[in-house]
Amino acid sequence: MGKKGRPVTKPTKLKEGFYLELTTKGSSNRVKIRRDSMEEIDMVIKQYGKVKIATYLGQLKGGVWLDGKNKGKKA
Repeated sequence: MGKKGRPVTKPTKLKEGFYLELTTKGSSNRVKIRRDSMEEIDMVIKQYGKVKIATYLGQLKGGVWLDGKNKGKKA
């Protein structure tokens, strides 16, 4: 008999781009959204801003956050 439970997996790597985190008001569930440009991020904030809480996480390039909430940290 083999081992039971979840198989070991390595953590996912994030693609380069601009990241936004959406949270429903009154909930702890979060969704990360990636877009290729800052203009697209602005459109998403306008689209979901009234219904959800939108938090700009920053731009990810080369595995390092360049700006935003996570500036200077590794992904």
